[in-house]
Amino acid sequence: MCITKTITTRSPSLEEAQKAVGGFVEVLPVQDGQLLVNEEGLILSLPSNPSASQIAGQPIVGNALLLKGAARWL
Repeated sequence: MCITKTITTRSPSLEEAQKAVGGFVEVLPVQDGQLLVNEEGLILSLPSNPSASQIAGQPIVGNALLLKGAARWL
């Protein structure tokens, strides 16, 4: 089961983001902010993440971080 965690108070460090998504980080702009996902999720055959897919409006696999408010990557 995949997790989509929302962060609103501060941006995670690169290390925190990599740990949360389980690898290299890809940033996807979404209506509510930014969605951080595993860049190699499809290559690694990670399981589908329905909640992140709904947020992104496209299929997302693996764990994801939703950054909102003050928690933004530039």
